[in-house]
Amino acid sequence: MSSPELSRSAAGGHNRWLVAVIVSMATFMEVLDTSIANVSLPHIAGGLAASLEESTWVLTSYLVSNAIVLPISGWLSLVVGRKRFYMICVAVFGISSLLCGLAPSLGWLIFFRVLQGLGGGGLAPSEQSILADSFAPEQRGQAFALYGVAVVVAPALGPTFGGWITDNYSWHWIFFINIPVCLLSLGLTYVILSDPPAVKEDREKALRGGIRVDYLGIILVALGLGFLQVVLDKGEIDDWMHSDFILSFTLISGLSLGFLVWWELLHDEPIVDLPLLKNGNFALCMIAMFTTGFVLLSTTQLLPQFLQSVEGYDATKAGLALTAGGFATLFCMPVVGALLKRVQPKLLVALGLLIEGLACWHLSGFNTGISFAHAAWARVFQGIGLPFLFVPINTISYAGLPANKTNNASALINSMRNLGGSFGISFGVTLLARRGQFHHARLVEHLTPFSRLRHVATSLPALQGMVEQQATMLSYIDVFWFLTVLCLAVVPLTFLLHSIKPGKAPAGH
Repeated sequence: MSSPELSRSAAGGHNRWLVAVIVSMATFMEVLDTSIANVSLPHIAGGLAASLEESTWVLTSYLVSNAIVLPISGWLSLVVGRKRFYMICVAVFGISSLLCGLAPSLGWLIFFRVLQGLGGGGLAPSEQSILADSFAPEQRGQAFALYGVAVVVAPALGPTFGGWITDNYSWHWIFFINIPVCLLSLGLTYVILSDPPAVKEDREKALRGGIRVDYLGIILVALGLGFLQVVLDKGEIDDWMHSDFILSFTLISGLSLGFLVWWELLHDEPIVDLPLLKNGNFALCMIAMFTTGFVLLSTTQLLPQFLQSVEGYDATKAGLALTAGGFATLFCMPVVGALLKRVQPKLLVALGLLIEGLACWHLSGFNTGISFAHAAWARVFQGIGLPFLFVPINTISYAGLPANKTNNASALINSMRNLGGSFGISFGVTLLARRGQFHHARLVEHLTPFSRLRHVATSLPALQGMVEQQATMLSYIDVFWFLTVLCLAVVPLTFLLHSIKPGKAPAGH
């Protein structure tokens, strides 16, 4: 524990693997919450006397507050203290989960979801920073593999778990289940984790002469990312730029983010450490993580929809098809962690993108008559590729960065994963709708009054249903083709990443 690279370890005198398990617990619940409520929206709307469209703000409000706090969590962790900030986030997440379950109206539920997102948004960057500082270079990949199980598997389990809880109990329990995990996490964190002298010294240095708060930076982050998340979440519903609401939010977001970049690059103590992007290796890792979030969350959203709308599955069965991929990811995580001791991380990232591209290409071969096994195996193929992306990217992203920048780097890399997911879901939903209209129009062009003569037993409504089903099927194929091209297009960029001798510390860290 006296080696220089472990001088910032949060383990103290305890086993570092115990620390990894503890910090992964709360993240699993937080990431699970990004997808667990999806299948419960109709029940929430019915229980709170709201429309289904109004209930979607339960999802949007959480994503907005989450997106705002993520990029500034590095600075907050520095000035508050890493362990203290982490425990505050867990406590806020747990208390707001209880309040969400007890919410008497939709307005209160949305408000409590905002608080829940604020608490949850600070968890992942703090945990990633703790892992990067607590493990020696030769173990760092395996530590991120353990942590990756929480981040990558949780979204796959969310729809299944949420559907089962809602069907067998009530929607309130999708929030109540967080409480015991948060209490256990708080207790273990208080006893096991510590802020080492090097981390305390960073905080004292930051507080010396008083705290200089970048108020304008905070406002610009809130406006830029908050409004952007609303645009991405509501754009397709409101017909994008044909809506004054979406157009106004887009302009505010664009101007705020543009001014934020200019302001933070000039500021002496930026709330978002954008100067880190001057490091080419870190910037490339951000692109790779954006792509990972884009593909992971877009397919996690679209596959259950496909299985329900085209194949006629119920929510639980559709969720079970995704769960198979979660088990594949769970199996491959430690394998990738071990490979990092022997193989260049950038080669594993390239392999991961290639696997994801081939998996999406396989998805493009779906048809309206696939079996449950076919759908489950398709998700398994995709689940195999995700660890080859998540673990090496998190490992190599700290190469060339000062050791005291792990908090800020973790905040940015997690923000990029979330943004990638938001863009992926929005793009997938939009492309699905637009291509569905295109294919429907083309298929109808080939129908004539004599079409029914070839289908004597088919009524006109049934024939129209067949056309809509085929148009929907073709639009899903278009989306999967785009994801294939996206993954393959990013592969060449991975070879520009730093070469790191397997099992050795990244330069500059």
